[in-house]
Amino acid sequence: MKMKMVWSSWHQSVRASERGETRLTYSHIDNMDSHMKTTLNIPDALMGRLKREAARQGRTMSELVETALRMLLEAEKNEVDLPPLPTFHGGGERVDIADREALYDLMERR
Repeated sequence: MKMKMVWSSWHQSVRASERGETRLTYSHIDNMDSHMKTTLNIPDALMGRLKREAARQGRTMSELVETALRMLLEAEKNEVDLPPLPTFHGGGERVDIADREALYDLMERR
């Protein structure tokens, strides 16, 4: 199934109103003023899930797709090499564990 996502830019809306036209605008949470029209090929099953989730959240499919893309791209940017975990020297053996009596003495502090 093909899905067309159409975003009207703020500038296009202003020009339309100057010509006396009425145009509904797309309002993004980040108030960005430039958007692109594109066509995506999405499998039918995934498209159905997208429609249901958009209805459940009361948002448009375009908003959900845009949010998902932003999260994906931000996650790639935020990947950081973590420093190695610390290691500790335990001070060596305190008892030969093969010697039960010595082990019991250490455990019971005899």
